[in-house]
This record gives sequence, C-alpha cells and structure tokens, in this order.
Amino acid sequence: MSIPFSDDDLNPAVLNSLEKVKPMLARDGGGIELIDIRDGMVYVQLQAACVGCSSSSQTLKHGVERQLQMDIHQELRVINVPHGMEDKLEELEYTI
Repeated sequence: MSIPFSDDDLNPAVLNSLEKVKPMLARDGGGIELIDIRDGMVYVQLQAACVGCSSSSQTLKHGVERQLQMDIHQELRVINVPHGMEDKLEELEYTI
C-alpha cells in the first residue's frame, strides 16, 4: 500500500470519518468501534444489531470502507474484528 500517512496520523481522520457512518448504523440498531489501524488497514468492530447481520459485509464495504476512502485515501481497507478477536488482529484477513 502506498498510503502517505502513518497509522498514528490516520487515527483522528478515521475517527472523524466513522462518526459519519454511525447514524446510518444506529438507524438499524447497530454501531461501530475503531479497534486499531495497522499499515493502512482499519480494524473495526461492528456492535449491537450489526453483529451477525447478513448485510454486515456489505455495510463494511459499501458504507464504512467507502466513506473512509472518500474522506481520507482510496487505498484504505476495513476489516471487521469479531468479538473475542481483539488481541488476534494478525489472524484476520481482508476479504473483497
């Protein structure tokens, strides 16, 4: 990836961008939390009604990831962190 920002530099911008998608998720009883940013990969955890929802992968790609790419950089990628995997981010893979 050729993102011209450090992970620390990305943190405030990612948090700001996530605030834009939270109302959309809240309308359906869901939520999202930033877990970490590593090498341009944004690790988030879907909350409440989003957990286990059949549309959650579409929400991540076409909602969350798209918003981050529009606001910050087109090469940012989002990975959902299942509950209980917060300390095992290296085991999670980006899926298209």
